[in-house]
Amino acid sequence: MAAQNCRLYSTDMTQITGFVFPGQGSQQVGMLAELIEKYPVARDTFTEASEVLGFDLAGMVANGPAEQLNETANTQPALLAAGVAVWRVWNELGGTKPACLAGHSLGEYTALVCGGAISFADGLKIVRLRGQYMQQAVPAGVGGMAAIIGLDDDAVKEICTKAAGDKVVEAVNFNAPGQVVVAGHAEAVEQASAMAKESGARMVMPLPVSVPSHCSLMTDAAEKLAAALADVEIKLPEIPVLHNSSVAVAESADELRARLVEQLHSPVRWVETVQKMITEYQIEQFAECGPGKVLSGLSKRIARRAPIAVLENVATLEQLAQGSE
Repeated sequence: MAAQNCRLYSTDMTQITGFVFPGQGSQQVGMLAELIEKYPVARDTFTEASEVLGFDLAGMVANGPAEQLNETANTQPALLAAGVAVWRVWNELGGTKPACLAGHSLGEYTALVCGGAISFADGLKIVRLRGQYMQQAVPAGVGGMAAIIGLDDDAVKEICTKAAGDKVVEAVNFNAPGQVVVAGHAEAVEQASAMAKESGARMVMPLPVSVPSHCSLMTDAAEKLAAALADVEIKLPEIPVLHNSSVAVAESADELRARLVEQLHSPVRWVETVQKMITEYQIEQFAECGPGKVLSGLSKRIARRAPIAVLENVATLEQLAQGSE
């Protein structure tokens, strides 16, 4: 689902900027290697993450193996650390503060850490627990996810209703116009995928994930997450963060906690999120803060007139930060 290219980002910082943070699927062994080599603050971020978690996350990110990095409980803190590393380099270079933040699924936690709502250490610990709770809720092989491309949202929802039977399959990621991800029991996802093809979907892609995120099968995981979040110090962020489930900014720390719990078993409303960043916060250009180009690809389909930069690229990051001084 990653984009192949992204538009040239403007260095005219009179344009209002929104930062977006990627979720699972953007990780890869060796991610941000160029950034880590050049900027000690990025390297130190991964070292700090390793110390907080009590295992060599930095080594896993740098050297793999991929199978271990792709385990949900490892992927989540790895991506959070990657997003924070880019954010810290941005700030060290004197980059301007964005008007608002948003993150796709796991990326919502990265946005909250970068926005000052949750400490980096607490963020790492909670997302590792989040990954563990998700895997415990649905054993490997029981659940599945698939991306359906070429059908509208209502058509996908109707297919899920018909395909479910006594199982669960739900539309869970509204990623871009004509691109919806479904999740649930593996056999129900397969049935929905077959029905989508029969209904004229241009493409149906099973996703290589170990848990069916954002569907009702995650309810037990959400209850455990709620208990864990109760012990985490949370405050309202210094930069507005739009939440996946509500497409709104929380008005209290308690509401913020509730949104994170709700997010685990509720759809990611990404199309609405990007659109609201434009309409409510007047965002004219975006920056993808983290590894990969997944959100860049989605943005090009949601907001064609708003350019987006991929900040894993050192040259782009430096050009943009220097242009904002």
